[in-house]
Amino acid sequence: MKFTLSWLKDHLETDEPLDKLADKLTMIGLEVENIEDKVKALKPFTIAKVISAEQHPNADRLRVCMVDTGGGAAPVQVVCGAPNARTGLVSVFSPPGTYIPGKDITLGVGTIRGVESRGMLCSAAELQISNDHDGIMELPADAPIGAGYAEWAGLGDPVIEINLTPNRQDCTGVHGIARDLAAADMGKFKDPTIKAVKGEFPCPVKVTVEDATLCPGFALRLVRGVKNVQSPEWLQKRLTAIGLRPINALVDITNFMTFDRARPLHVFDAKKVRGNLVVRRAREGETLLALDGRTYNLDPAICVIADDHAVESLAGIMGGEASGCDENTTDVLIESALWNEINIAQTGRKLGINSDARYRFERGVDPAFMVPGLELATKLVMEMCGGAPSETVVVGKAFGDDRVIEFPTTEVKRLSGIEVPQVEMKRILNHLGFMMAGAGPVVKVAVPSWRSDVHGKADIVEEIVRIFGVDKVPETPFDRGEDARKPVLTPLQLRTRRARRALAGRGMVEAVTWSFITKPAAELFGGGQRELEVANPIAADLSDMRPSLLAGLIAAAQANADRGFGDVALFEVGQVFKGDRPQDQFMAASGVRRGFASSEGLGRDWSGSAQADVFDAKADALAVLAAAGAPMQALQIVPGGAAWLHPGRSGTIQMGPQNVLGYFGEMHPRALEALGADGPVMAFEVILDRIPEAKKKPTRAKPAIELSAFQPVSRDFAFIVDRGIKAGDIVRTAQGVDKKLITGVNVFDVYEGKGIEDGKKSIAIAVTIQPREKTLTDQEIEAVAAKIVAEVTKKTGGTLRG
Repeated sequence: MKFTLSWLKDHLETDEPLDKLADKLTMIGLEVENIEDKVKALKPFTIAKVISAEQHPNADRLRVCMVDTGGGAAPVQVVCGAPNARTGLVSVFSPPGTYIPGKDITLGVGTIRGVESRGMLCSAAELQISNDHDGIMELPADAPIGAGYAEWAGLGDPVIEINLTPNRQDCTGVHGIARDLAAADMGKFKDPTIKAVKGEFPCPVKVTVEDATLCPGFALRLVRGVKNVQSPEWLQKRLTAIGLRPINALVDITNFMTFDRARPLHVFDAKKVRGNLVVRRAREGETLLALDGRTYNLDPAICVIADDHAVESLAGIMGGEASGCDENTTDVLIESALWNEINIAQTGRKLGINSDARYRFERGVDPAFMVPGLELATKLVMEMCGGAPSETVVVGKAFGDDRVIEFPTTEVKRLSGIEVPQVEMKRILNHLGFMMAGAGPVVKVAVPSWRSDVHGKADIVEEIVRIFGVDKVPETPFDRGEDARKPVLTPLQLRTRRARRALAGRGMVEAVTWSFITKPAAELFGGGQRELEVANPIAADLSDMRPSLLAGLIAAAQANADRGFGDVALFEVGQVFKGDRPQDQFMAASGVRRGFASSEGLGRDWSGSAQADVFDAKADALAVLAAAGAPMQALQIVPGGAAWLHPGRSGTIQMGPQNVLGYFGEMHPRALEALGADGPVMAFEVILDRIPEAKKKPTRAKPAIELSAFQPVSRDFAFIVDRGIKAGDIVRTAQGVDKKLITGVNVFDVYEGKGIEDGKKSIAIAVTIQPREKTLTDQEIEAVAAKIVAEVTKKTGGTLRG
């Protein structure tokens, strides 16, 4: 929401400085996002006169101008390409070092085609005060040379932009903003009574509303004999300052009412309307050429205003081109109506229209201002365009429902901790338009029609506190008592945090992607079920809840590659959805590596060793599991992974076939093709919820970690086995020989080739034996080693390699 300071002062009598007003707006919940003060921004730009303009010696379209910048200074040489640069022209000059907002550059001393230029003569577009860029600005001959242009041109009216929360529809108009500031002691609110304009004849156009749920109220009036001229200068400046283009008086009045009183209106050229008006649902096959020049296909879910011939307007959103007002308009129909907020929002979203009218109607306008808004608009039309008004036609309700809330005044202290005197409560509420009756501990508060967001006691407390001062809410620490603090984070939250840290520590960059993906992508990763479809998606390609994080991560990696950053390592920790029940939602940790983005680091390597491969994805997945507290010795890694992974370059991490913790490997080429991504891409996904809970903490008599006083012993074994034997089977067999003594078994070599017969391979393992009660003798160690050899031979048929 934008407005100028002078516009605000039309509704607020105040002498407070701009900075103080801006601070107060933020404190009362109307956060100021930006203040644009053109006098400050355009201070370096001055009025200057072209003394001479000679043809550039090396360019046909350039002129070398000598410019008088005022103040008795020597003339300045400027090379100018504007077609209207000429001797005697008074224009706007900017010296070197000036920032040119329309070009986003800082001006310097330059040489153009061999001629030095020490400044610039500016167009209106370059100063961002209009879209005129056909030539440099032409000022009156009597403009003071050397004076600041912005101040001379009367641009010293700061533009304030505030960020509104969706519930404050009353502050989508300057009038409502002024009311809040007056309640906060920033001045006196100006709220003169709007007098009714007496109709001189009956309105010849009748109005029918077919569905009152779509249009609770509708007011209409005809004004004959208008002359649709250009708006007065004050109105044009108001609209231009907030970024609107003045069109003609009739249209500008409706735009002014939208931003001044949060009351969108529409004007029809009465001679282009055929017969009477009807508010109805659109019919299948109907279309409308709207004022934005686009043709929209309509359906029965859309509310329209139609005449006896066709649709003339999208109700509450945008008018039609056919009945729009132009310079030939002499009779005008002014419409002021109330619309169903939900229907307006759905129609605007469906058609992709974000108009100022939609912004206000979908939040809910003041129902009691429907008719007064029409009266005020009629008055402005008659003042600017003349004409004779008809009587007003009103269909439906012209006011809202009364809302009275029983309010215990002790609620302010209970909910906010602030002690506010009851007299001050009444003053604040009265200034905001509420009516407070009663003097006891429980009073009655009548809610004004423009505050549709206030429904209960807490809402009234909020109104009192934000005006009285949120900064006055006392800092009150919770009573923690003397007991030790209990853990705040759940085990899953701890796993999530540790997983993020582990992956970031491996050189990966965290990404946050959409929770919704396309249906084909969802089906690719095992989703796409009907119950996981989004009922009202914000976009067609965000239709299904994601069953995997990888779809979004691969899209992000490809987007980087398309922009020249092909070496990426991204991860995300977030929810995935396997069904519509709470138990079908899981927390996953996933990541992708692409190009030269191995765990050894990003960047190209002469030997190619930095190319990401399957083992990087495996290491990433295991790092997550270790950080999240998974029992690493109990993990099993089996070949092959999910369907979206390459079958020969992937693996599954599990704790038995019934508890699959995750997958890792290279993405299947068909999966990448379906996602529109280039390969190869390494990926992993771990489901953090499936990691078993750690055992309860031991008692004080048994430490959590037993550190042995005895030196561990390591023994290496190499077994020759059939090529089909898995290394994991040998590891599990060796671990099972003596679970108390054997604390680690790792594969360190797999060999096939010379010295090994065909169909066989050599697998070498390192076994760590950790004594607990005494130092083992050589004989005891050899006994364990012999048992390992015997068990592996028995289970795999392998033999110890000589």
